[in-house]
Amino acid sequence: MEKYKKRKRMAEMTKITICRSQTICWPTIKISSSCIGVPPIKPPVNPSEITIIPTVKRYFYVASANIDLTNGTTLPSTLFYNDDGSPTTEFMNFSPNGYADLYINAVIQEGGMYTVNTSNLTISPSNSIIYRGTPIILELLTFSASLYS
Repeated sequence: MEKYKKRKRMAEMTKITICRSQTICWPTIKISSSCIGVPPIKPPVNPSEITIIPTVKRYFYVASANIDLTNGTTLPSTLFYNDDGSPTTEFMNFSPNGYADLYINAVIQEGGMYTVNTSNLTISPSNSIIYRGTPIILELLTFSASLYS
């Protein structure tokens, strides 16, 4: 009977130390915050204490002449007007936590068709024309985060 109990105990230990794939599992090492020189572990931020703040800017331009896109085109930010109707000197910086949407004649354009920086909107070459009087709208969106205090 004693021999059987010893075998059973060894089998239980084997279950703890061997994974299902029959490879050796290393035991978990626990570090106490009472160890000398180890700072206490700070708890993670509670997601309910974070506020995500979107910032949206829209820029408007109506083509004053036909724009041939055979070789692409670059439209400076100074051609555009803000949401409040005032002239734009530069576009909002939306990188790295944001994105840009371009609408031509109220139709959203493919993301790879254009690039934007603070001073220009560059539309890639295509076999098309933007006709005089066509509205061009650039919408820039960026996100920031704030912790409640």
